[in-house]
Amino acid sequence: MKGKVLVTGADGFIGSHLTEHLVSCGYPVRAFVLYNSFGTCGWLDTLPESMLSQIEIFRGDIRDPSQVQKALAGIETVFHLAALISIPYSYEAPEQFMQVNTGGTMNILQAARQLGTRRILLTSTSEVYGTAQYVPMDENHPLAAQSPYSASKIGADKLGESFFRSYGLPVTIVRPFNTFGPRQSLRAVIPSIIVQLLQGKKEIHIGNPEPTRDFVYVKDTAKGFRIIAESEKTIGQEIHIATQTEIAIGVLIQQLTNKISPAVKIVPDTHRIRPQNSEVMRLMGSHKKLHEYTGWVPETSFEEGLRQTIEWYDNPQNLAYFERVKNHL
Repeated sequence: MKGKVLVTGADGFIGSHLTEHLVSCGYPVRAFVLYNSFGTCGWLDTLPESMLSQIEIFRGDIRDPSQVQKALAGIETVFHLAALISIPYSYEAPEQFMQVNTGGTMNILQAARQLGTRRILLTSTSEVYGTAQYVPMDENHPLAAQSPYSASKIGADKLGESFFRSYGLPVTIVRPFNTFGPRQSLRAVIPSIIVQLLQGKKEIHIGNPEPTRDFVYVKDTAKGFRIIAESEKTIGQEIHIATQTEIAIGVLIQQLTNKISPAVKIVPDTHRIRPQNSEVMRLMGSHKKLHEYTGWVPETSFEEGLRQTIEWYDNPQNLAYFERVKNHL
């Protein structure tokens, strides 16, 4: 990987960690952040000034083809992470998910093709598979759209595949399994439970405790993106970032309560359960291909990742950021 890189969705959870990682590795980074009237750059605003000063900020909207064209000018490698990711919200606004996730990816691919961009990494999701038909799930696992969110990402993946096959565009589809860690939205299960416990809640309301997930610590995910981009072998491939382990949501929640507030009561809440045919019951990915191509293995144990995540959310300054964002909605 050479030259300047672009990270779309750099203001978000994984995007900000990836931006930070790339800068620390010496890459010149242009960060595509969603324009807003407050002039804020999401999680990038929390980075040290010494690092932030090295990042070129581009404010825009991934749905605007002309802005995407401008953002890609002079870029060698694109890490496309900008997306709507809330599965519950996708039931309410499926058209918006198609516009951002599928349409935004089309804008990236068209601009990259016109500009001759050297590498394009498209961010997929393990949700494209639906419930596992076998484990560990490799890149040949059948796709199943069990939510409008997953359908929008399948569409984006297939666009990337078609541009590689039709135009020879150097596309790689990166498919992280369930990433967790500092800066993750409080809508996600791990930070949601951690914050409720730290705030002294006496009851924790949960949906279905039975689904299993393959959780990857965010710094391992960020490193995975970088080394995928640095390998020529990954061009035209779908690549998992996964740990090849799984944990049931109910077991995870019990572990968190044991660590923070053992006396808390766990209460079932039917309002938090997905529609019957939409729940993804099992996800556990294989990282065999990624390891064979690059040598990547997860470096942070689940236990250590949880410890660092709890420590981060236990810092009032970090939680204050969420309060500022909430007041701007």
